[in-house]
Amino acid sequence: MTGPTVPAPRAAEPEPAAGWAPTRALGRAVLIAGLLLVAAVLLGRVDLIVLATPFALGTAYALRRRPTALPQVWISPGDDGPLVEGGEVTAVVSVGNPDTVDYDLVVLRTRVSPWLRIERAGFAVAGPDDEATSAPEAKPFGVVSPPGGSRRPVVDRPFVTSVPTASAVDLELAGKARRWGRHPVGPAGARVATAAGLLISRAVLTEPVRVRVYPRTEPFEAVEAMPRAAGLVGAHHSRRPGEGGELAGVRIFAPGDRLRRIDWRVSLRARQLHVAATLSDRDAEVVVLLDVLAEAGRSGGVGGAASVLDTTVRAAAAIAEHYLHRGDRVSMLEYGPGARRLRPAAGRRQYLTVLEWLLDVRAEHSPHEPYDQVFGPQVLSSDALVVVLTPLLDERSAQMLARLARSGRFVVAVDTLPTDLTPPKDRGWAEVAYRLWRLDRETMIGQLREHGVPVVRWAGAGSLDEVLRDVARMATAPRVGGR
Repeated sequence: MTGPTVPAPRAAEPEPAAGWAPTRALGRAVLIAGLLLVAAVLLGRVDLIVLATPFALGTAYALRRRPTALPQVWISPGDDGPLVEGGEVTAVVSVGNPDTVDYDLVVLRTRVSPWLRIERAGFAVAGPDDEATSAPEAKPFGVVSPPGGSRRPVVDRPFVTSVPTASAVDLELAGKARRWGRHPVGPAGARVATAAGLLISRAVLTEPVRVRVYPRTEPFEAVEAMPRAAGLVGAHHSRRPGEGGELAGVRIFAPGDRLRRIDWRVSLRARQLHVAATLSDRDAEVVVLLDVLAEAGRSGGVGGAASVLDTTVRAAAAIAEHYLHRGDRVSMLEYGPGARRLRPAAGRRQYLTVLEWLLDVRAEHSPHEPYDQVFGPQVLSSDALVVVLTPLLDERSAQMLARLARSGRFVVAVDTLPTDLTPPKDRGWAEVAYRLWRLDRETMIGQLREHGVPVVRWAGAGSLDEVLRDVARMATAPRVGGR
């Protein structure tokens, strides 16, 4: 049984391994040597053979060891722990040489999300013993670290280096994360030239790696009590008697009361045992509802202008962090076509889950009515405090707030529309039309307040204190029933 026939390589131009192609330099060397040899034979001139000898010997010497494997390219994110907006981001783009010949020239290029401001880039070589050393011979096309210490972002440009055999070169990128989200580093690609520049590899590409940047939580405090605490344990004082730290009064001793609750001073004066009654401490459930029907404003990243989505995500993270640290249960819900939902839970694990959930928030406009079954009693508890983060750019958002208020739930609307929003003149909006739209929006906010929905603008610390005080007062007020 005979195997497949392998064609013999041509003497003038050896066939490279798969994935490698001859360069123009190899073609010129073979062409010049061939023309000189043919002319020497036809003209009978020995000096032409002498001239062709360096080209032939140089080409043969460079091709004595040909590459058999393509370079390897991979991307590794930095191991600096959780990354927050404005923090330092690092990533490494590596190119490895698994072959037995040195790579004379490696051109490496990678794409980086514009929200990752890469300010520094440099190469490091890792040998077989995995000891990284600096590579001063690795030069990019262009200035990476400008003199004088000024920092300019490193744009999408090729970087050039060489890779010895059985080693790898790491392109280390460092900069700042400008905005929350999952930002790609890559795809990255590399092309290699070897055999004194006579052979070049095809482009080797690698998939991008997503860098998770968590939203920066703005300072937020809300010292007011929750409208209605419904859990079993927590830091809020409910209106139900039970074991707790809030004194509710003094009453006559009854079977089942603990002896340590006896108020001896009152008992001696009344000549009958009395006990101190307390209110139970309970946790509360907070539902943060994100309106993702519309987006407005231009995002400038951390330290710049904030769009509706930026304010919504950062405010949601701050509210969740505050109430989770107090021991309450927090759930997340989207009002939009996707209707994503995060189940209520408490603790630090829930806070990390909330941050991961917020990274996938996207504004999605849909002409259809959003999914309303998420507002059922099995999802939204009647005792939960619903904090709605909405720009009130869609009438359906106002109708949703009115439905929640009519259902008897405690609703607080947080206005996330930027105060410095300018009219979109590129879409044909005139100044008069923009002012009329503003007046119509103020009228809609006034109607919501008449329906019992407080609307407050997000302003960081203390944004919801006054509103929560009013909601708690309404929850504890006695209700007058009609005959």
